[in-house]
Amino acid sequence: MVRTRADELLLGEWACLGVLARGPAHGYDVASRFAPEGVVGRVWSLSRPLTYRALDQLTQRGLVQQIGEERGRAGGNRTILAATGPGHSLLLWWLQQPVPHFREVRNELLVKLVLCDLAGVDTVPLLEAQRAHFVPMVEALRVAGGPRRRPVDPVAAWRYESSRAVLRFIDRVLFEHAARADQTSPVGD
Repeated sequence: MVRTRADELLLGEWACLGVLARGPAHGYDVASRFAPEGVVGRVWSLSRPLTYRALDQLTQRGLVQQIGEERGRAGGNRTILAATGPGHSLLLWWLQQPVPHFREVRNELLVKLVLCDLAGVDTVPLLEAQRAHFVPMVEALRVAGGPRRRPVDPVAAWRYESSRAVLRFIDRVLFEHAARADQTSPVGD
């Protein structure tokens, strides 16, 4: 795959950039975040070789840079990497972009939500944009294969019902965010 634009990153590259945006780390530490028990790995995992490949791609694109070395536990040195200014800017832009399809919610949207949490980025704008993007799609699926269609097309019914579940998920997260904000706002506001 030939990618010419900086925003044409693969999900693994975005995820590595998001981990490094939190703070400098070496490749092994970044890879550990994608293990099943890792902060990102509980949502989406990435093998160690693919993590290192993503880090190399990010470095080549100038989105990540080497800032030092530290002694490894088993000998040898580990290269410390950090996101660059352009890397931070591009990541913040990407974190606000809704995913285009329902099939990308399980991986990309959840990764974005985890990375927003790591970076201290408010998820409300992303979730509101995602909801606005999906509402017309849910309506189109309702019309095309909703509950009144006979005989029931199982594929159309699945798409419609799963799209409604995605909207319920988004609404729940937005509701819980608003409830938390109400609890932390000062009395008298």
